[in-house]
Amino acid sequence: MEHRRLGNSGLKVPVLSFGTGTFGGRGDFFARWGTTDVQAAKRLVDVCLDAGVSFFDTANIYSRGASEEILGAALEGRRNDALIATKATFTMGTGPNDKGSSRFHLVRACEDSLRRLRTDHIDVYFMHGFDALSPVEETLRALDDLVTSGKVRYLGCSNFSGWQVMKSLAASDRHGWSRYVSYQGYYSLVGRDYEWELMPLALDQGLGTMVWSPLGWGRLTGKIRRGQVPTEGRIAQGGAVGGPEVDDELLFDVVDALEAVAGEIGATIPQVALAWLLRRPTIANVVVGARDETQLRANLAAAELVLDDDQIARLDAASHRTPTYPYWHQRDFDERNPKPTKW
Repeated sequence: MEHRRLGNSGLKVPVLSFGTGTFGGRGDFFARWGTTDVQAAKRLVDVCLDAGVSFFDTANIYSRGASEEILGAALEGRRNDALIATKATFTMGTGPNDKGSSRFHLVRACEDSLRRLRTDHIDVYFMHGFDALSPVEETLRALDDLVTSGKVRYLGCSNFSGWQVMKSLAASDRHGWSRYVSYQGYYSLVGRDYEWELMPLALDQGLGTMVWSPLGWGRLTGKIRRGQVPTEGRIAQGGAVGGPEVDDELLFDVVDALEAVAGEIGATIPQVALAWLLRRPTIANVVVGARDETQLRANLAAAELVLDDDQIARLDAASHRTPTYPYWHQRDFDERNPKPTKW
């Protein structure tokens, strides 16, 4: 399994990590993702570790803490073999301070996550979203304290816009606090908005990107085809709730291109979609999920695929769409304002 540096940090991570959003199934929303229990989770963790995938991604809100609890139980006795990323910010209770990125909430959220995960430290701690009501200085100083205390090793942010990331990085630099080293965001062949602002920022500031929902919120599994009504898979079970909208024609064009490339190299549509992401600038890690061992092994095999330049170009063309302003305007000044990818 290939390992890459996580941004400008000294931490090396496997190019694939295992996302545990399917663990628990607590509540209607997460039940659509999966209902993996401790016994099944232990088997999936075994498969990951055997394949060199030692990085596990979770969040406190996944199944209201059940995902962290199950991951902690599954890793019991093997904690030193694993890296764990978890997240905070979103609502975890009914009280006015049971959400957000205030010092009050983050310290409590971190302690709760440590307890559920059965560990004394979190390897990468992400802010799950930007909290505009908490000063970034308060958030970052609290996070810096968690790092200096040894409870957290590295920091990351997720789902921030570009200016929110840059404001946070500037504050950390100004005060000498621990910096975000990773950005975790949505990126796929049917969702390339990340390339417009966040990818150039990650290159400029040395952030290593972890990709969530690399199969387009379940749309790039090969189970959704032109002229067919999906009868199985996450989308068919109502799993599109909360996800981004995708134009049908864009989706079908991308699936057609993926199918053609997959046929050429003897792979599956999801494997090619994952392999495309691993060729993109700034990508340190792609978070893959699975409901069962067969699905997991298939996803992990994507790390071994090699796509040639022509295949990449065809996938790029099929997934192309005109960016929003000012990015479409900036294309006319590429000599002075180059972008890492062509839209």
